[in-house]
Amino acid sequence: MRRAAAFLALLLCLYWTGAQGESGGLTGNDITQTEIQSEILGVKSTSDQTNISPDIWAELKELRDMAIQHSVELTNSKSKMEKLEQENTAIQTRLTASEWKNAVLENVVKELQGENAVLEARMNASENEVEELKRQNADMMARLKISETEVEELKRQNADQPKVAFSLGLTDKGQVGPFNTDITLKFSKVFTNFGQVYSPSTGLFTAPVRGAYYFSFNTIDIRSDISLLVYLYHNDKRVLAIHNYSSNGSASVSNSLVLQLEKGDEVYLLLPAGEAVYDDPAHHTSFNGFLLFPL
Repeated sequence: MRRAAAFLALLLCLYWTGAQGESGGLTGNDITQTEIQSEILGVKSTSDQTNISPDIWAELKELRDMAIQHSVELTNSKSKMEKLEQENTAIQTRLTASEWKNAVLENVVKELQGENAVLEARMNASENEVEELKRQNADMMARLKISETEVEELKRQNADQPKVAFSLGLTDKGQVGPFNTDITLKFSKVFTNFGQVYSPSTGLFTAPVRGAYYFSFNTIDIRSDISLLVYLYHNDKRVLAIHNYSSNGSASVSNSLVLQLEKGDEVYLLLPAGEAVYDDPAHHTSFNGFLLFPL
């Protein structure tokens, strides 16, 4: 009975020591081997009086060793807890820094997104401008093609249209006439004769195509107190008579007209019988004509 009481007292002592260590009253460092031995010796002095067997002492020693080991383990656990708390604090610090960096990155991302939206708007505007320029360029190219086609058509028409123009002087010999009969004036001084439409040997202009033609002429007579008369003929038909009288030493006449001619029609100037004209290197008497346009 006494052996059981002593064993129970030792267990209560160990339980109280462990409770104090867990609650923070006593730590593992506060419990020393000497104190535990003192408690055991106190129990031993009491047990000597009751004749406790050696087996109990062995059990008590084993319990003492277990108590010491438990105290050391508690100490190590506290150290590990402190270390874990420090690591947790470091992790919290890192996490706070990471959250701050994330917030900064989010702001940067938002700014970049805003700038990207502005750039996209500008790019869309530029694309619209490019499309408008392409459309305008396409319109200009279409107009240019039409213009080129028209130019080519005009060139073709111009190439197909005969080159008809002449400008003539009568002679360098002075007075021509008067004669007993009507004569065709033959202009021998050829300044231009495009298309070879005028014949100096016959004095006739021959129309190469059907069309509208322009003619002009000028004549002079330097004799005193004379009457100057010249006719313009279309084939055998007289279409123009030019007359002038002068009493002071010379007379001149000039005129012009447009005629519609058929291909092969002839035009010429005729000097009536008894009339005369004058010409010299100053080209006082001339005859001119050209094709206005074909019909």
